[in-house]
Order: sequence, then C-alpha cells, then structure tokens
Amino acid sequence: MDIKQIQDLIRFVSKSGVNEVAIEQENFKITIKTNQEPTYVTASLPVAAPAPAAPQAVSVAADAPSLPAAAPVADTSKYITVKSPMIGTFYRSASPEKPMFVNVGDEITSGSVLCIIEAMKLFNEIESEVSGRIVKILVDNSSPVEYDQPLFLVEPA
Repeated sequence: MDIKQIQDLIRFVSKSGVNEVAIEQENFKITIKTNQEPTYVTASLPVAAPAPAAPQAVSVAADAPSLPAAAPVADTSKYITVKSPMIGTFYRSASPEKPMFVNVGDEITSGSVLCIIEAMKLFNEIESEVSGRIVKILVDNSSPVEYDQPLFLVEPA
C-alpha cells in the first residue's frame, strides 16, 4: 500500500462515520481510528521491499477497541470496569519523573487516584469509586481517551 492509497483510505474513513478500520497484509498492517476529532493512524511497514499484494483483511468496528486476532476471550464479568468520565489524554503519573499512580496488582480503596486525564489544559485526577485490586490497565500512557471508554479492570475487594 503506497502513501496515496493510505491518504485515500483516511479520507474515506473520515467521511464514512466509522470509528475504526484495520487492514492487514503479509508485511503491512494499518489501523485508522477516528472519534469526531483528528484521525489517528498507526502503521507498521516492512523494512525490506514489499511482497506481491496479498489478499486484504479489513475489519470495521463502531466503538470497538482493536484486539489481537489470537487473543483468547477472558471472562471479565467478575471485574468492575473503571471508565473515563471525559474526553482527553490519559496519563498514568503526574509527570514523567513521578511514579505511576497504580500498577497491575495494586490494592486500591475508594478515593484512590488512578490516573490523570488532561482536557483543555486542565489536569483532572480520576479517583476510584470502588475498593479492590487492579487486574488490567486498558489504555496506554499518553493516549487519547473518549467519554465512557474503559480504563481499568478492578477485582472488587
């Protein structure tokens, strides 16, 4: 896939109203995500010359997070999902030099600061409403998040 095809695909996705498109080929993978804001594109390109075009696998999801194809489906029904109360940028610590607020396996109580979400240059501490243990962190540090997007899985105490 050349840069012109990628630009055409980005324009198509932005006009179509879908939130995410992922395309995988033998030596090429691209994911385009939109959220009524700027389009985010992640692509990994091969270092060597590309192989002949392989059949394309295209997945289009409306509001579904991108999951690896081989990932087993875990039972998360016993966990509480902590969701983002706003749109912004997710940070796991107050600054790059400071320690993370929480890590997987940490015990938390109601009122514990879990992360910061920056929205319009305001840094909002997100506090836990439940007590328990952090099982999984669902968002990468410094990533954009949407309203009601899952951030953490907590095993209730």
